[in-house]
Amino acid sequence: MSTLVKSHFATPAYMNSFFGKDLFSEFNTPAFSGSVPAVNVVENKDGFRIEVAAPGLQKSDFKLNLDKNQLTISAHKEQSEEQQNETYSRREFKYTSFQRTFTLPTSIDGDRIEANYVDGVLSIALPKREEAKEKPAREISVI
Repeated sequence: MSTLVKSHFATPAYMNSFFGKDLFSEFNTPAFSGSVPAVNVVENKDGFRIEVAAPGLQKSDFKLNLDKNQLTISAHKEQSEEQQNETYSRREFKYTSFQRTFTLPTSIDGDRIEANYVDGVLSIALPKREEAKEKPAREISVI
């Protein structure tokens, strides 16, 4: 288990659950891949963005699945290379795969999640529900 940000008294409760101990539920990755890609989580007023560094893959290699409040990001790629010469034959296989699961806060609108893959970075937009967005301060008049 990994944690991006430890719970802190100054951190709002919804952030504790998003960045808390359940944020990463890393499954055993095959020995072929060697590691799990680096991930950034960014918050703005409209939602969150998860950025996964995964160079060398294609859009078709990724699979994203949302089940209740669990977002699972996985990728699988197989490559093979073969060289033949008169005296020898060489064949190499390369497998790359990973899977990560994020527990999303209930403030995320699961129906509006979008993902794109550009220049080796998978970017996933997690918009907040309208009622979860921070409202600007306003003055209330007494009547």
